[in-house]
Amino acid sequence: MSLTELETFESFDPATGEVLASYPRHDAAAVHAAVERATEAARWWAELGFQERKRRLLDYKAVLTRNLPRVVAMVSQETGKPEGDAILETALAITHLDWAARKAAKVLGRRRVASGLVAMNMAATLEYLPLGVIGVIGPWNYPVFTPMGSIGYALAAGNAVVFKPSEYTPGVGVLLAELFAEAVPEQPVFQVVTGLGETGAALAGDPGVKKIAFTGSAATARKVMAACAQNLTPMVAECGGKDAFIVDAGADLGAAADAALWGAMSNSGQTCVGVERVYAVDSVYDEFLRELTERAQRVKAGEHYGPITMPGQLDIIRRHIDDATGSGKAVVGGPESVRAPFVDPVIVTDVPEDSRAVREETFGPTVTVKRVADVAEALEKANASAYGLAGTIFSGDRKRAMELARRMLTGMTAINSIISFAGVPALPFGGVGESGFGRIHGADGLREFTRPKAVSRQRFAMPGMNLTSFARTPAELDRLVKLVTLLHGRRRG
Repeated sequence: MSLTELETFESFDPATGEVLASYPRHDAAAVHAAVERATEAARWWAELGFQERKRRLLDYKAVLTRNLPRVVAMVSQETGKPEGDAILETALAITHLDWAARKAAKVLGRRRVASGLVAMNMAATLEYLPLGVIGVIGPWNYPVFTPMGSIGYALAAGNAVVFKPSEYTPGVGVLLAELFAEAVPEQPVFQVVTGLGETGAALAGDPGVKKIAFTGSAATARKVMAACAQNLTPMVAECGGKDAFIVDAGADLGAAADAALWGAMSNSGQTCVGVERVYAVDSVYDEFLRELTERAQRVKAGEHYGPITMPGQLDIIRRHIDDATGSGKAVVGGPESVRAPFVDPVIVTDVPEDSRAVREETFGPTVTVKRVADVAEALEKANASAYGLAGTIFSGDRKRAMELARRMLTGMTAINSIISFAGVPALPFGGVGESGFGRIHGADGLREFTRPKAVSRQRFAMPGMNLTSFARTPAELDRLVKLVTLLHGRRRG
């Protein structure tokens, strides 16, 4: 079937239901053709070397920046988020692209490593080489920032990319690729395939793809992993979270409430590292809750944030609100807050820890708040989750906050700030448990899309130590034993 004969699907404005555009449903044959083109492009891209790739990626960054209004408009149309939120995520993506382009050579380039006394006659080098074609399956909630955390770093590492955007935000993906072609017109180094679940499955199962970067639910991640298993294709997966927010004694409660509200309600609560659970210690609970509820009562869906982008998510949000209000106390909003496609802020206190509203990802503008005796109890409850993506701690004690952050079972933790780690390109991003595995961003994110290459070269023959030969003598082995004993036989402090 030729490209012109492919079936199509439509993208919609989630606030109005208006059809925005139609896009092809790329089938397995079309996906494979894109991967084959990318395979050839990957060879060219890798041979350019770090400096030439850096130059082209910085050109792409400049093209993105000059076209910021176009990108922002497309994001707002397809997700429904306010222009300001679209600007924020695109600006952060541009910042990460810049960092990856500039740091790739230092992080991945060939370098000498110490060979040690036993192998003192060897010169040893380590470098990180591109894998080839990287398949990226992106989400709809942050259709620029999140996939570019894989796309930009994979490109900087020397790979070609085939990107399958969410079926809710295909136009954003197509635009990102079109703008890349303006900066790098020579080869199809960055391509987009559009479609529904079968298109993503075809990409994950294509033998020409050397790694998959996936963002989405844990349930979908398992399906993607099954497709990858056909060819033993590795993957990096970011699968959402149920992030906790701890309010400690001595915290700036106004700042904490402001941060918790933004973390819970911005982007309609559709943030994988958003705030879904708050644990406030007894001594500050009442004042914090007052600060939070006063602020929340001034926030309205359709004014401060947009609609729920994915219609099916409304049912989950309704169930969790019913569950929370049935066992806890609604202090802001309630079941009446759901007025599809919008959901106004909902804050519920005293919700049991075993309820679905506390255990399962809601992905809506709702948050539960619970009083705890101290930060030890707060940390225990924060860590009692199958998820482990991110978390937040507000405290007046820097030392205690750092210790709590280190002990929080998450990939990232922000202290006295909200989601701040996402704005630091050098920090890796990813989770543990049901939140997935692997990392994007930072040096770890660059290495995620490479294979380490180790090389040892004999500089001279070691006199009396020809150990890797059938001609070795007992005397040579005796010298080895004496050397190892001298180096490692004593306990050292």
